[in-house]
Amino acid sequence: MQTPDELLDSIATQPEGVSITDILAKHPELARRTAQRWLTELTESGRIRPVGAGRARRYVASGSRPPVTAVPRDASPDHIPLSADSQDVLAYVDQPIEARRPVGYQRDFLDAYEPNRTWYLPEPIRRQLRKMGDTGQAKLPAGTYGRAILNRLLIDLSWASSHLEGNTYSRLDTRELIEHGRAAQGKAARETQMILNHKAAIELLVDNAETVGFNRYTLLNLHSALSYNLLPNPADEGRLRQHGVEIGQSVYRPLSVPAQLAETLDLILDKANRINDPFEQSFFVMVHLPYLQPFADVNKRTSRLAANLPLIRANLCPLTFLDVPEQAYSRAILGIYELTRVELLRDLYLWAYERSTQEYLAIKQDLAEPDPLRLAWREVIKEAVREAVRQPERDPLEAIRKCLSEHELGADRENVEALVVEELRRLHEGVLARYGLRPSDFVKWQSRQKQM
Repeated sequence: MQTPDELLDSIATQPEGVSITDILAKHPELARRTAQRWLTELTESGRIRPVGAGRARRYVASGSRPPVTAVPRDASPDHIPLSADSQDVLAYVDQPIEARRPVGYQRDFLDAYEPNRTWYLPEPIRRQLRKMGDTGQAKLPAGTYGRAILNRLLIDLSWASSHLEGNTYSRLDTRELIEHGRAAQGKAARETQMILNHKAAIELLVDNAETVGFNRYTLLNLHSALSYNLLPNPADEGRLRQHGVEIGQSVYRPLSVPAQLAETLDLILDKANRINDPFEQSFFVMVHLPYLQPFADVNKRTSRLAANLPLIRANLCPLTFLDVPEQAYSRAILGIYELTRVELLRDLYLWAYERSTQEYLAIKQDLAEPDPLRLAWREVIKEAVREAVRQPERDPLEAIRKCLSEHELGADRENVEALVVEELRRLHEGVLARYGLRPSDFVKWQSRQKQM
């Protein structure tokens, strides 16, 4: 088949209409994107008309009797609006696996992307996302908003991201684990570990918002935090994979040569760093990190948290993935894997972000303005708390003053000392990582305080 006219002739022979799957099966030499382009041209010229949506969409030559079709109820949750292009992606990935064409990593998908010239998120969508996610704190230091909502973010993002991996912890279970260290009864140790790993990874991003970026150091350490104690080979934690992987329920086969993997990852990070818009940056890494599969496992989790990095740095509302259906997310990722098409994931991203912002902007009025003293001396305060706890035999006030004496605090010295004392009084298991402390440090210090 060489022309759109030949495609029209093929469609005209089927009075009941044909789907794009039918067309590709009948004409295997025809590239899917070419077929889509021709179908669009024929539709816009009025020579054919689409009937139905999603998997039920068929194309009928004008003048033919339209077939009776029904949109499948399980194509996508009704509350997530999907464009026609997304419905097309959905129709393809919802086919049985044996009907989908095996495909490998398409390097031209990445090569074709030019930062700040190519856009996965069109300008109207970026404007809509920014309006939804504006917290009014854009001019404050990076991570200010993330630190203000950290306790809530730890619970929501840890629970929702883990849920997308099949974790059965409830939101309440997650809160109990994160705030009080109580694991839910009847849950597998793997599920508990997954939640705790998310907590550590989120703290890594928020606590280091001013310094983390799209580089190997940040990405490898993010993966290390998320994969801790979960991989068959612990040596794979925080390291690029040295072997091939397969994707369950997919015909996609990622790159398997380590040198190519490393080179491509560096290119992804370089392009991500050069993107100016935080939402485009966020979406870009959500697309390309899972597609590359740089790690032995835990790739999608790493991409979801990495997607929050530009939002946290810009003091925008986070993307928590609250209430995102696992099947909807899986299908959207399959659209990337097997078609290198972003439309379905883009629609899901927009819906998911709106859902996230509704949660966080609703509590915006309850957030106190950041204490300027805590903000200015936050690193000194963390250091003083850490030193006091790590020296349980020493009087806490003495340890605090010794630490503070090493810094030029000027007139703020007494107030900073009071803040450190307050932080010590409120210290509990759920905030230890903030100060670089381990549970064993806290137990020893707490035991000593009871004896004094």
